[in-house]
Amino acid sequence: MSAIYILWLRELKRYTRSRAQIVASLGQPMLYLLVLGFGLNPVFKRAGYGSYFQFIAPGVIGMSVLFSSIFSGLGLLWDRQFGFLKETLVAPVPRIQIMIGRTLGGCTVAVIQGLLVLTICLISGFRPANWFAIPVAIGFMVLIALLFAALGVIFGSSLQDMQGFQLIMNFLVLPIYFLSGAMFPLTNQGKILGFITALDPLSYGIDGMRSVLLSAASFRPAFGISIDLAVLIVVGTILLIVGAWRFSKIEA
Repeated sequence: MSAIYILWLRELKRYTRSRAQIVASLGQPMLYLLVLGFGLNPVFKRAGYGSYFQFIAPGVIGMSVLFSSIFSGLGLLWDRQFGFLKETLVAPVPRIQIMIGRTLGGCTVAVIQGLLVLTICLISGFRPANWFAIPVAIGFMVLIALLFAALGVIFGSSLQDMQGFQLIMNFLVLPIYFLSGAMFPLTNQGKILGFITALDPLSYGIDGMRSVLLSAASFRPAFGISIDLAVLIVVGTILLIVGAWRFSKIEA
């Protein structure tokens, strides 16, 4: 267990010591939140959906958690390049502990990132329907972060160069985000788009956060909290198992 803690702490310290990274990682969420949130707010209200700023805030939080967690897999390639990965792999520690420590570290960093964006949302005027729902929303952040941190480990364990990782992540991450309903309601869609969004695991995370943070009068869930939780837990468990298997096959 000490190996898991040390690797978790390493990921956390590497994040907290890079103040430039923290500030830069908040730029894109603030752009979506402030520009789109306030810019499209009158149009969204005229369409009868209420405040677009209230609607998009959970989606922006989910975006921040998604990007931070899935790109934590990029750390595997950095460690491979600088030799740290080889040192950890030859250590007398089961590889499953190394994978768990790195994944939990990436998950923790992603949740911290989500909490920072949530704080910005609250300062900017976002108001949850029930303040006691925030811990439940944080629980959804944790599930999203674990799921996509495991996915990042799968890709980080399978690729050899950073260029290939960045291409795959850009090809994968943007569709995951834009098809998750982070920027538009998932209700009253066509059958094809509805089927595609139902395949996106992030859809269930954002739907769950909106279900607990927004009032029933302003938001109608696309799936339901129970389905959201079930899908996130099942898919996250599958990806963690696959990630552990892929990491066990990695060659430094």
